[in-house]
Amino acid sequence: MDWWNEPSGSPHEKALRINLDARWYGTFAEIGAGQEVARWFFHVGGASGTVAKTISAYDMAVSDAVYGPTQRYVSRQRLEAMLDHEFGLIVERLDRIKGAERNFFAFADTVATRSYTRRQEGHGWMGLRFQHAPRQPPSELVIHVRLLDKEPVRQQEALGILGVNLIHGAFYLRDQPEQLIRSLLDHLTWERIEVDLIDFSGPAFTHVDNRLMALQLVEQDLTEAAMFTASGEPVQWAEVLYKRPVLVQRGSFRPYTNAALDVLEQAYAKFVQEPELQGESPVVLLEMTLRHLTTGDAVDHRDFLQRADMLRVLGKPILISNFRRFHRLASYLGRYTPKPIALALGASKLFEIFDESFYNPEEGGLLGGLGQLFKNRGRLYVYPALQKDTGCPLSVDEFPVADSLRHLYEHLRSNRYLVPLTPTDPEFLRIRRAEVLAMIQRGDPEWEAFVPPPIAAVIKRDRLFGYRPVEEPADSSAQPAGADGDRPPPGGAGVSPSGT
Repeated sequence: MDWWNEPSGSPHEKALRINLDARWYGTFAEIGAGQEVARWFFHVGGASGTVAKTISAYDMAVSDAVYGPTQRYVSRQRLEAMLDHEFGLIVERLDRIKGAERNFFAFADTVATRSYTRRQEGHGWMGLRFQHAPRQPPSELVIHVRLLDKEPVRQQEALGILGVNLIHGAFYLRDQPEQLIRSLLDHLTWERIEVDLIDFSGPAFTHVDNRLMALQLVEQDLTEAAMFTASGEPVQWAEVLYKRPVLVQRGSFRPYTNAALDVLEQAYAKFVQEPELQGESPVVLLEMTLRHLTTGDAVDHRDFLQRADMLRVLGKPILISNFRRFHRLASYLGRYTPKPIALALGASKLFEIFDESFYNPEEGGLLGGLGQLFKNRGRLYVYPALQKDTGCPLSVDEFPVADSLRHLYEHLRSNRYLVPLTPTDPEFLRIRRAEVLAMIQRGDPEWEAFVPPPIAAVIKRDRLFGYRPVEEPADSSAQPAGADGDRPPPGGAGVSPSGT
């Protein structure tokens, strides 16, 4: 098919546009899957206007000689070394000759695809360092990708298309980052690639909040989950979880209450005492699902950022996911660590976990799901909840499991796959996030008694969730009270702001 007859947004069309745009001039450095990205720019013609150099330092000794030694060759550390070296060289060698009218760039990727000797799924790092105007400080766009095709040649093909999409997006869509992210899947599908990290930095992206970009990856189905640090920096799963035990607190966190903190502290204290951890400190993640973030039919991005701002004081990585079912979360985390994975939650969530209709029969139904949930000696730390109809506590010991599941439930309980938590203060069970949120929004100062002091300080300082000082009139644009729903006390796990 001739390129001018291809659908708009094809890699051929994008590569040719860049080649014919006299502003861009740079280097392609690719390791591990051939030179699939550079190949597109040669294939479409006009490459002499764009390509200063291509290189593939494939041999490890050669790679170390060019870019310096590294512990892992498919890593962000290696990618950054490649970008540093190649961008520095092109500026050093060509700035005097072409620097006044050209925007220099360096594209790099380091990838492990399937091969005759390596049967694991493919993955890699890909990045672009570029000047958005001549002789301006560089900006950078970095992604981590999982290559899901079964055949090596298909993985290489997907990598080439993705690289063209990334370069084209950085050059022409940098002022529209949501559209840039969407364009990464042009002529690809989520069944072929997963992009689980994207990091924008530099003067071309001063308008971009990387926390929102992590959310966009999940919203736009480029990945099922993305992570960023408490300070808002994107981070890849393997960098954080590699061979570490993991403890997850799931919730809407709107706002973060004393009850949530009590779950956090108690679950952490129990988890670190488990013999399987052998004294190792677990990674603690705070997870919000799209379901927790959706108001009506859409995700409220402003509200999401307010929650992220509030949670910053806890100092823990934040996970954005599309996992409705707990066992899918545990299975995803299990890709990156063989160590125990624990979740802490309110007892009301046990209704979901032991509801057989909640599981896919093709994946083994409830037993298959529980097998994923409790793999690697996983555990659930269960905080009691007050039943709405009776006002009585619901706990691991009193949970009304179906008769057909009674023996299974008792097996899990007696073998400490289900571990009960005891509230530090019984009054914590009466805390409802929706009621606390309503108090914040109507200016009732009593709300501060129900949230940890560092959280209250952030809410007041940044006027989160519609907070206003008592003397100020109500803001008609504030979100309506109770928008978070009347949910049971939050479940979770982790450590307190003081690190306990």
